[in-house]
Amino acid sequence: MQMVHDEVLISKARNGDEKAFNHLVNLWHNRIYNFAFKYFADHDMAMEITQSTFIAVYKNLKKLEQVDRFRSWLYRIASNKCHEEDRRNKRRWTVSLFKSSGKDEEDTTPWGKFEKDNNRFANPDQQYQKNELAQMLQRALKELSEEQRIVVIMKEYEGLKFREIADALNISENTAKSRLYYGLNALRKILQKWNINKETIHYES
Repeated sequence: MQMVHDEVLISKARNGDEKAFNHLVNLWHNRIYNFAFKYFADHDMAMEITQSTFIAVYKNLKKLEQVDRFRSWLYRIASNKCHEEDRRNKRRWTVSLFKSSGKDEEDTTPWGKFEKDNNRFANPDQQYQKNELAQMLQRALKELSEEQRIVVIMKEYEGLKFREIADALNISENTAKSRLYYGLNALRKILQKWNINKETIHYES
């Protein structure tokens, strides 16, 4: 039902309906921001990538031939923007352990999603440890190769199907699966080296 709704908005936006385009941006803005933040681990960079992505969407929406492939097309643009920015900077990121990734972002790990805390008055020490662990996971992601990192983010954080990842990155589904497999294995080794394991992370079965 959501996809049908999106397709109606996309069709209207392609025909010059500014209101429909703005609605489309509102629907996807947080998703693209979170994707870019996971990639760069930097709020300002993520905002810049998000803005440039939707500028490109606005300019090229009429070129999208298959409306039902909008999601993979959108992530293709966002990933290309990330690649371009990464090559432009050619510098290693540094991430503060105390930097917040945003209150609306849900943290995940190679072993599953963090267990949601239903207690609104969470223990401050537990919350601090959770935030610190989330930042360690963010740093670990940055240690992966660019090819592996972007597939891990798309699959594990954004929930894209392998078909969509392959379409977005212009690779085969088998290549996407291979990069995910090796990326997650590399991520586990990095976390194990830092003494972070399954027992350290609370996750949902």
